Formats: sequence, C-alpha cells, structure tokens
Amino acid sequence: MDDMDFPTPDVEIESVSPDELKGRIDAGEDITLLDTRMESEYDEWRIDGATVESINIPYFEFLDDEIDDDVLARIPDDREITVLCAKGGSSEYVAGTLKERGYDVDHLEDGMNGWARIYERVAVERYDGSGTLYQYQRPSSGCLGYLVVDGDEAAVIDPLRAFTSRYLEDADELGADLQYAIDTHIHADHISGVRALDAVGVEGVIPEASVDRGVTYADEMTLAADGDEFQVGSATIETVSTPGHTSGMTSYLLDGSLLATGDGLFVESVARPDLEEGDDGAPEAAAQLYESLQERVLTLPDDTLIGGAHFSDAAEPAADGTYTAPIGQLTEEMDALTMDEAEFIELILSDMPPRPANYEDIIPTNLGQQEADDEEAFELELGPNNCAASQESLAGD
Repeated sequence: MDDMDFPTPDVEIESVSPDELKGRIDAGEDITLLDTRMESEYDEWRIDGATVESINIPYFEFLDDEIDDDVLARIPDDREITVLCAKGGSSEYVAGTLKERGYDVDHLEDGMNGWARIYERVAVERYDGSGTLYQYQRPSSGCLGYLVVDGDEAAVIDPLRAFTSRYLEDADELGADLQYAIDTHIHADHISGVRALDAVGVEGVIPEASVDRGVTYADEMTLAADGDEFQVGSATIETVSTPGHTSGMTSYLLDGSLLATGDGLFVESVARPDLEEGDDGAPEAAAQLYESLQERVLTLPDDTLIGGAHFSDAAEPAADGTYTAPIGQLTEEMDALTMDEAEFIELILSDMPPRPANYEDIIPTNLGQQEADDEEAFELELGPNNCAASQESLAGD
C-alpha cells in the first residue's frame, strides 16, 4: 500500500522515529497505535506491548472525503494517536485526515520497515566467562544474536545480513577485531549474515552437519563439528551438536557460561520440528530434539545460561533486559523439559503456530541455492519468526 502516491496533508504532521517509539514503550508509557495496513498483514505481525493499545483500520477507509462515522468512532479522541503503516506513506496521509478533524496525531517514520531496523545490543550481566558477552535483539521479529568480546578479539553468533556493518562497527567500538561469524543452523526466518561478513574478511563458520541440506558455499566456510573449539581471546567457544529443530542444529557453549542454543531451546519454549522435513518428518525430528535436550543441554550445570536465537511476545526478559535464563530455572518452569519422550513429542506437535513468513524463499537463500539483493533480503524477512513449538509460553505451564 505504501507504493501508492498519497497526497501531502494540508496540515503539518509530526513524526516519531522507531527508536523514539521503542523507548516510550520500554519506559511503560501508554501508547495508542492506529495501524493502517491490511488486516492480513496486521494479523501476521504488529507492534505489541503491555502498555500498547493497537487498532487496525486499513488506509482505504480514509480515502473518501466523508469518512464513515463508524470508522471514526473506533479511534479515541482523548489521547495522542501514532499512525503507522508498512513504509510511512499512508500513515502520514491518514494522520493528516485525522488531524484535520481535531485528533491529536503523529505518524511512525518509515512504518514497520523502520521498526524492523531497530537492533539493540544488551550486555548479558550474568555471563561469567572470559571477556564480555552481549545479546543482540531485534524486536520486530524476535531475532537474537550474540557478540563475545575478549581483549582485541570478538565473535558474533547468528548474525543477520541486514546488520552486517553493525557487527563490524560494534567490534571496532569495543576495541576488537571481529574474528568469527558463526551460524547455529540454516535459518528459516531471516537471511544469515555469515557469508556477508566472510566476504569482508571475517571467518565464516557453519555447522558441518548442515552441509547435507545442500549448502552451496561450504567450501568457502569453516565447518564446525561437534566438540570443535574456537578461541576469542581467552574465551573458548565449544561446538555442541543439538539436532532436532533441524538436522544440523548446533549450539555453542561460550566459555562454559552460556549455551547459545539457536532454535533448539528458548527461555519460553522449545523448538518446532517441522521446518526441514515438513509435517511428515516432524515426529522423528521431535524425538531427536528430545534426545538433544536431555543428553546435550540439560546435562550441563544448572547455572549455565541458555540464550536462544529468538524470543516471542510470551517471553519474559531477565533483570538485565536479556532473554536468557539458567538451565535450572527453565527446568523448574517448563514442564516440557521434564516429560518423558512420548509426552514431549505429543506436546510439541499438538499446536504449532504458522510457519515463518517467506520461509520457502529464506531457506534456499540461506543455502545459497537462490540469490536476493539486500533490499529483497530485507523484505523477505519482515514478519514474525514462529520458530518455537508454540506461540504461548511453555514456561510456567
């Protein structure tokens, strides 16, 4: 809809940047959003929060000179409204029509595309390995990544292609050279940044076990096998094979303190097992996931932190603002981790959410089997991740 040419409003409309809006939400301000995208787009992904009221009225309802009274009745006139759309075009127009009618409105710069460019770096305070560990957070999709820095060396785990320059800039700011760019698996919800970083001199690392899926660039990468170690200053990154979500799913133990589990285990749920072999292969993958969790993850010390590659709206951040939690806490809160195998498989196959947006194009792009330029890659990954077995939290169930 934002490819249309909307007339410039006759009144001046203030805009709010995505970062400003995120800051207000984080501060607990009451926010009212009017989302003018189509209902299908709105239902797929939108801006949420404990203090956020979101109203969906498609932009075409505002195109006539006489807006239907029923439409206006849905829009509060006693508070500020922030109008948003996909790219910022229709939201400015709609905000103008509302301001002309006396509403207190502004609009979100660049719409949901701008929201998707928010990428925050948060220190993991409970990390007690060598150096410093940061968690990257992309609120629009729930994508998480990790940057470990010790001395003048750094490594990033699960980087996003859209933020290739960000990792290099952050490492430089922290006085380090980025040595490694490491993927946990072939992602289904975003375009990996490993190849882009490898192209500018960072050593790209992918799981050896993922190559059988048809990776076309394996000869250009370092292949990580179970037990392999990578040094970042004094910090050791140990490769831990944890198949289940995918056959090549691999976790990385960061100096014995945090296990970056990719999409194997999250702070609020476990992985979905159907994105590689579909529904027919899901039961076998679920059994493999159960074995990985029980034998490779839950056997680690209870104070080992878990940090997944995603978080959902159901996840609760820790006190430091990161989506991390000790294994002992997750075992207490998530019944799925203490079930027998049959119960576990039944649970995670029972109510899986819709598959990630555009996963049928994202997976072959990450395998190197098809190409996408930067703009196409960014557009492909807009939307929710849906890599967990449930849209609801399994912690505390």
